[in-house]
Amino acid sequence: MAMTGTFPGMNGQSPMRLVIVDDHQMVLDGLKAMLRPYAAQVEVTGEASDPGEAVSLVARLAPDAVLLDVRLRGASGLDLCSDILAACPATKVVFLTVYDDEQYLYQALRVGDGEVLIDPSLAGRVALSAARLHSGEFWPGAHLGLTQRESEVLSLLVAGLSNRAIAAKLVVSEETVKTHSRGIYRKLGVSDRAAAVTVALREGVFH
Repeated sequence: MAMTGTFPGMNGQSPMRLVIVDDHQMVLDGLKAMLRPYAAQVEVTGEASDPGEAVSLVARLAPDAVLLDVRLRGASGLDLCSDILAACPATKVVFLTVYDDEQYLYQALRVGDGEVLIDPSLAGRVALSAARLHSGEFWPGAHLGLTQRESEVLSLLVAGLSNRAIAAKLVVSEETVKTHSRGIYRKLGVSDRAAAVTVALREGVFH
């Protein structure tokens, strides 16, 4: 969500080099078609539909900007943004979403910095969202950067359920549970399940 300074492609400069990340090929094709008339300003240098390939692609191409879907199959675009910025700090990330939800926006603000451009329809709700987040009105662990699904997974980890049991309860695959667990570990600054449970209990995430 970092939008700092002047992009290439403006004021007669060379085109902005853009990578698009979305897990729907139809969306990728549609975005490229929409951008085609602006080839002098924007050059699509790469695309990725698999979140696992996106970071390595961005690291290799070092684009000026990444257009990133906020929700991806088996991964969070918010988490992927952090990975992209870690691999290529100079790259700007712009989120693409159809979800009119201030919580997505607030999580985006947590992973980015610099100047932020916000849809006016959401701007008026940002301050209220921030206050609610810190007062605990959202899901447990939201103040630590956990998504709602990560909070659900963490609560089941605390309850002692196995990955298989968690997958069955949430009706997802075990690999999806592992993906969420990795996101939880990264955000809590731990490396395994036991440590994540310890932090959750210490921080009073679940009362």
